[in-house]
Amino acid sequence: MLPALLTYEASISKLSWPGAVDALRRGHQRPRPEQGDLLLGSDDARLLNRAARIEGLGFAVKADSVFPGNAQKGLPSVQGAVLLFDADCGAVRAVIDSRLVTHYKTAADSLLGAQCLARAGSRHLVILGAGAVAGTLARAYDAAFPDIERISIWSRRPEQAEALAATLGDLRAKVTAVADVAEAVRAADIVSSATMARSPILRGEWVRPGTHVDLIGAFTPDMREADDALIAAGLVYVDFMETVMDRIGEIMQPIVSGAIERSHIRGDLYDLVAAGTTSRQSDDQITVFKNGGGAHLDLMMASYVVDAVNA
Repeated sequence: MLPALLTYEASISKLSWPGAVDALRRGHQRPRPEQGDLLLGSDDARLLNRAARIEGLGFAVKADSVFPGNAQKGLPSVQGAVLLFDADCGAVRAVIDSRLVTHYKTAADSLLGAQCLARAGSRHLVILGAGAVAGTLARAYDAAFPDIERISIWSRRPEQAEALAATLGDLRAKVTAVADVAEAVRAADIVSSATMARSPILRGEWVRPGTHVDLIGAFTPDMREADDALIAAGLVYVDFMETVMDRIGEIMQPIVSGAIERSHIRGDLYDLVAAGTTSRQSDDQITVFKNGGGAHLDLMMASYVVDAVNA
């Protein structure tokens, strides 16, 4: 029997942000994963394979080609699929457009972190960045955090923030573009940063007590979005210790500079989910969550996609 082929267009309507977050929460109640990556090619033509196994959930392999020059041809720069394998017999359950898995897993990862760490009743979300991920974050937080009343979007290019805000008029929360990043952050309950910054754009001196900071953009050793002062001041968790601690500048650089010790990182989503309730210690505490991604999240999300489409 041929496995199901799940396209983005045919499947997206079957999924929801609360459903995606619940799938990640359930996934983190299972044993920790085995995983590995394979990267082939050059800067202008790469193939990235990411594989994971979780006991009881099965195996998944995500294979994406990355061709930056495709933008000039009117083609997507990232294209690929996820193979989901059954845990019991190893059969291929589905072949899934990788856009579908990536679209939901990145934001749902941050949403789960925020559910574990943000103050109850948070009303003002500030998003740094105005790319595709920023738009997804706005929709995801709007759906999963019903108390959010206001979403402010900042970008180094103000016209980009204004253009994104104009596409989000259908959200429940009021969405506006803002020009002053420091002023916006000082008034935020949650700050979600999704930029390509290589040096800090988010200063600890701007962040008021009780704020939750969600860091998404940095994914290499030489990238970071938050400064040492913010990382040092916050109660810091990451999504998965193995994919963040010695691979991402957001955590590596403050350790190297001496701003923090390794023990400053309190744990990851497995620890947060196991705690069962909020892990913040007071309403005035600044909390920080580093979203680093990983193949185990692709597996959890692929399983959710197949179950939701077949429900």
